[in-house]
Amino acid sequence: MKPTVLSVDYLPNFLTEQLYASFDFHHELHKNNPAELEKLAPQARALVANGETILTGEMMARFPKAEIISVFGVGYDGIDIAAARERGIAVTHTPNVLTDDVADLAMALILTVSRRIIPADRHVRTRAWSNGAFPFSRKVSGSKIGIIGLGRIGKTIAKRAAAFDMQIAYTDRAVIPGVDYAFYPSAQALAKEVDYLVVAAYGGPSTLGLVDSDVLNALGPNGYLINIARGTVVNEADLVAALKEKRIAGAGLDVFADEPNVPAELLAMDNVVLTPHMASGTVQTRTAMADLTHANLTAHFAGQPLFSPIQKQ
Repeated sequence: MKPTVLSVDYLPNFLTEQLYASFDFHHELHKNNPAELEKLAPQARALVANGETILTGEMMARFPKAEIISVFGVGYDGIDIAAARERGIAVTHTPNVLTDDVADLAMALILTVSRRIIPADRHVRTRAWSNGAFPFSRKVSGSKIGIIGLGRIGKTIAKRAAAFDMQIAYTDRAVIPGVDYAFYPSAQALAKEVDYLVVAAYGGPSTLGLVDSDVLNALGPNGYLINIARGTVVNEADLVAALKEKRIAGAGLDVFADEPNVPAELLAMDNVVLTPHMASGTVQTRTAMADLTHANLTAHFAGQPLFSPIQKQ
């Protein structure tokens, strides 16, 4: 018999098709058929989540035979890893395959907000160009960029920034061996020295509200905040206030504190670029993520090593 596998959140069709073909798979029963979920939960040997899923130890207890949680996404801050380990549940995710796309969007947000691409597009579409030239914007090449979190994605953003002759600095838990970029011991110290502050840190309790009013004040009225990590890393109320009071120049945001709910104040600002948590949202990357999510499950049930287990909390 095929192992029973349940999804606990939304998954794209190209992943669910693989899961239906390989397993006794049931999709989003928690939303569509709670009664069927209660029936199948005691049989489930695997759970499939996405990068925004909340899965507590109490929730895991509903699945006493669960052996593995396969996360379709690189982020897993909503998964209680300690509780999973206590229950002997392996957890996997999909790192590496989305790194390029996320780094690409970080640079796209920098360019879009600095060169005022969206207002400029509107200037052309509304025929305002006939009445006068578009105002000057901000040069990106040669400026200073600071990266909060120099992991896989942070390093890849730095490579792209180097192609723009940007001066690169970072902050992390400690100095990263073999990295020549300037290190600062805190986000506030880093923000004080850069033009663009890019958030590329993991979410979770250790980074909750890390970018607050002190960090934004240090970034200053000529600085831009870019967030392609997790909305929770930025104190959103402090960010809105800093933008309204022109204590920073602007922001490019792909993630938010309460998705898909975005503060109305941000929606009204021309110096803010907003995207709907789409950094890894290309066909190629999401397909690769689906393949890796499926491969981890297949490896587990074949008794083979997992391709991308979460090594530590």
